[in-house]
Amino acid sequence: MDQQETEKVADLAPLNRPPAKPLASAHGAALPVVAAHAVPPKRRWWPLLVLMIVIGGAGGAGYVWWQRLHPPLPIGISMSNGRIEADEIDIATKYAGRVAELRADIGDLVEAGQIVARMDTRELQQSLSKAGAQAEQAQHVVDQARANLVQLQTQKTLAEQEMERTRSLLQNGWTTKELADQRQQALGAATAGLAGAQAKVAEAERALEAVRHDVALYTVQIADNSLIAPKAGRIQYRLANIGEVLGAGGKVFTMLDVNYVYMDVFLPTEEVGKIKVGSEARIVLDAYPDRPIPAKVSFVASQAQFTPKTVETRSERDKLMFRIRVRVDQDRLAAHADAVRSGLPGVAYVKWNADLAWPARLQAAP
Repeated sequence: MDQQETEKVADLAPLNRPPAKPLASAHGAALPVVAAHAVPPKRRWWPLLVLMIVIGGAGGAGYVWWQRLHPPLPIGISMSNGRIEADEIDIATKYAGRVAELRADIGDLVEAGQIVARMDTRELQQSLSKAGAQAEQAQHVVDQARANLVQLQTQKTLAEQEMERTRSLLQNGWTTKELADQRQQALGAATAGLAGAQAKVAEAERALEAVRHDVALYTVQIADNSLIAPKAGRIQYRLANIGEVLGAGGKVFTMLDVNYVYMDVFLPTEEVGKIKVGSEARIVLDAYPDRPIPAKVSFVASQAQFTPKTVETRSERDKLMFRIRVRVDQDRLAAHADAVRSGLPGVAYVKWNADLAWPARLQAAP
């Protein structure tokens, strides 16, 4: 038998088998045999196709929507993402002490020179009172020394007058040389006593001045224990509470300087080389996409970030990224000090072509 006939017989083998015996039930009755039919596989590819079409349509619609909100920038304007920040200022103690009073809290707007906290100054007050009493005593010593000086000046004047008369009498032979010598010695003693009194007056005045310096020192220390806001801003954190004992330099508040608000961004070498300090910029926050904020470039880094600072090839140099600081216009900050926030994400646009006009969506509102 050749190969074809062998394959034909193999294909007909199932047909030549005897029929299967029916299965018996529990009572011995035969159960009917159900013929098995092949179930065609389900077509599961079409839901995947529909899902791909929906995703593609949504992506296309999203791209169109993004393009409408962010149309391509003209050549001459660069953009980069960042977060808006404000300078942080720590309000700290100059001397160790206990916090006695807090006059501000988180979120409060404070003015420059406003007292925001006071430290316990009872010890300094006692020292100031002691120095004040010593100053009064030193003043009395000065007054006494000056009165003694006046007395000795009078005695010297009298001695000079007596000496002058004695000298005249001695020339006419109406007195003795012994009396003239006595008058001369009295005049010398009065002169020496006057010089000593003048020295005591100067010493007393220096002592009084030293005590007055102590009074001024304690006064300054007491004033320094009244913590003030160095600039106008907003209290961001309160780091101490009433009754806490802090060391010298202990932080009580951290505030934001509302007059120095900026955003740091990073731009590639090709664009940074065209940007100058003072170039116009705009900041658009994600929370206010339709309110561009006027700003200017206040800093351009001299060294690159992210990649090695010393490179040789052109391809590596093109990867260098430089930090740029864009500072918000101070006049705008002064008018909107209550709206200054820190940490909000956004986009900074820097115009390095001075002849180029800002697009309509980046025109700053008056």
